[in-house]
Amino acid sequence: MPKMKTKRSAAKRIKRTGRGRLLRSSPGQNHASTVKNARRMRRLRAKKEVTGKEKKNIETLLAHD
Repeated sequence: MPKMKTKRSAAKRIKRTGRGRLLRSSPGQNHASTVKNARRMRRLRAKKEVTGKEKKNIETLLAHD
């Protein structure tokens, strides 16, 4: 069976930390920012950790990253 390739679209969006956690950015910050308050925009800038079943699925996409 051939080697599994890394899904580059996933690799560009998700970063692996030194401890093996996966961090992603929040959706919802590209447009309509005038109707969102400053606190909400600041929280959207923060990175979120990928957990649960999603983490398992994403780790298969990042198999050789």
